[in-house]
Parts: sequence; C-alpha cells; structure tokens
Amino acid sequence: MLGLFVGFGVLIGLLFGFFGMGGSFLVTPALIVMGYKTDVAVASGLAFVFGTSVIATLKHRDLGQVDYKLGVLMIAGTTAGIEVGRIGLHWMQDLGVANTFVSVTYVALLGGIGMFVTYRAMGDDGGGISHDVDEDVDADDIPEIAKTIQSYDIPPMMSLRGGIKVSLWMILLVAFATGLLSGLLGVGGGFIRMPALFYLVGVPVPVAVGTDLFEIVFSGGIGSFLYAMDGAVNLGIVIPLLAGSAFGARLGAAATSIVDEDDIKVYFGVMLLLGAVAVAVREVGGILEMPVLDIVSLVIILGAATLVSGAVVVSSIRELRSESSTRATPAD
Repeated sequence: MLGLFVGFGVLIGLLFGFFGMGGSFLVTPALIVMGYKTDVAVASGLAFVFGTSVIATLKHRDLGQVDYKLGVLMIAGTTAGIEVGRIGLHWMQDLGVANTFVSVTYVALLGGIGMFVTYRAMGDDGGGISHDVDEDVDADDIPEIAKTIQSYDIPPMMSLRGGIKVSLWMILLVAFATGLLSGLLGVGGGFIRMPALFYLVGVPVPVAVGTDLFEIVFSGGIGSFLYAMDGAVNLGIVIPLLAGSAFGARLGAAATSIVDEDDIKVYFGVMLLLGAVAVAVREVGGILEMPVLDIVSLVIILGAATLVSGAVVVSSIRELRSESSTRATPAD
C-alpha cells in the first residue's frame, strides 16, 4: 500500500505540475474506492493537493511562469464565487437535488471542457502562444473569446505577463464564475481555472498553469487546515503521496517549458475526458448498486494518470533528444 501511494503520488504530481490542476478528481475518488471514509478521502486529498501545489508553484516560479498580480485577483474573485456556490449547494440540498446536480454537472464540465480543449488544440486554429512569457504575446495567437474580453476598456485596466491588458472587472468576473462552479461542485476547480485563464483572459498556457497552482496554494491550505482541525486528515496517506509527488510535480512543471504547447492542451483534454468517464462510471455504479463499477472507475483513474503521465514523459524525452541532435549538428 505504501508503494502504491508513492507511485500514485509520482503520477499525480507529474500531472499536477504539468497541467496546474489539483488532482482532487483523481485522488479523492481513488481513496473512496479503496475503502476510506468520504471525509478522510476529501481531507487527505486536499492536504495532498496543498503540499503538491507548493512544490509545483516553486518550480513554476523558477521558470518565470507565475503572474502574482493575476493570482491575487483570481483568489479574490474565486473566494467570493466559492461562497455563493456553497450557499447555492446548501439550498439545493434542502430541495433534495444536490447530488444529482453535482454528478451531472461534474461529468458535463469534465467532458465538455475536455472535448473543447482537445478539439481546439488538434484543429488548425489550436494556437501556439510562445513559452517565452517575457515577450509580448502575438495577437494572432490569442483565442477569439479572450480577444473579445480584452477589448472591453473598462477602467482600471490591468497589465499581465506577456504584454496583455485586461479590465480588472473582467478578471474578477471570470474568477467569480470559476469560483462559483468550484463552490457548487466542491472541488478545487483547477480543471476549470486553467483553461479559463487561457481561453477567457488570454494568458499563455504555462503562465495559466503556474498562476493556477499559486492560487491553489491558498485555497488548498485553508481547506486542509479546516479539515485538520476536525481530525479528518490521514497523514499515513498524505505523506507517501507527497513523497512521490515531490519528484513528479517538479518534473511536470519543468516539462511545460519543453513540451510543445499544443501537446499540453491535447493531453489536458484527454485527461479531462478520461476523468469524466471515470466519474460517470462511478455514479452509474451507485445508481445501479453495482460495486464492481467502482473498481472499473478506479482502474480508469489509475490508467488515465499512467497513460497521460507517460505521454508527457515521452514527449519531454523526444523534445530533449531533438534539441540535443540540433546542437550536435555542425553549422553549415
């Protein structure tokens, strides 16, 4: 079991550092299927996400991929959205429709965002904003939705990494919307915020990943502390997961500056699609009272983590070999 947790930590850490999503939709369901109580699974998964986000954020900071100004603004807007979402969730619980709403919305969001990101990345207009975040972003590489949002000249205007200027109110609106979904679904929301920062605000993907991780440090830290006060955090789970992810997160963060950006978006989309399938299978198993589908869901989760992590590593090695071969070729 110790080896399983360490290995799983490496996989999730690599995905976490590469995509900037907390991995709660992978870790928490896996712990529940393993037989842990729901509050322990949620609390331990959140504590793991907090620890991994610190590790990955430090690596992204070294790479210059964290926009602290944008991160603080997103924290403010997201916090307000989460609170409104929490109130809305309690209201739906009183009506007895909360579980159905959360399950359907969760699968729809994972699948919908996954298909959208994969389609855009594999299409001719997939975009390719440079990884060099110190340079100004080419207007042709910014998604159309982001261009529209940036066009609203509502003071005060905020200057972001890559020479991007966006209204403060547009940033807060995007942050509030993603926070609202996070509050309603009870998840960290990294799989919502990362594509939102790119497709809606227009920041480069590496910066979107790094800034999302920076935000998770705070949201994950607060949540972990509150759960720890209730004694729900199981350190026997968290420590081996963090031991594995300490390596995986830094490897994943480093890979964002090596792997082609279109590949990042394709892998992200595939990860979300497989996550949607896993969650849907688990929910169907609960409705039909078929525990075997919980095992199938766990297999899909572990398989997805292994598949996408392997693809990231292979792509990184391929890029490094290509660069090495280019340097080794004598100049004409």
